[in-house]
Amino acid sequence: MSLSIILACLWALIANVMAMFPSKDNHWTNAYGLIAIGIPIVGYVTWQHGPWIGLLVLAAGMSVLRWPVIYLTRWIKGRVAR
Repeated sequence: MSLSIILACLWALIANVMAMFPSKDNHWTNAYGLIAIGIPIVGYVTWQHGPWIGLLVLAAGMSVLRWPVIYLTRWIKGRVAR
């Protein structure tokens, strides 16, 4: 298994462990950190394995961080609707 896939799996494991602990801010601080670390990992996976595997890793990350994605799509829809 390549280093990029190992890093992506480690990121998913850490994200799930972080979700198990209580948080006063509904895990938004954790989400920002995971996004900042996850974007380069998705780029690394895409660089090593191609766009299809990169899209699979991106979809996996989006399923873990679904609320930031939902709020981003709502924000974009609000900006486009004006």
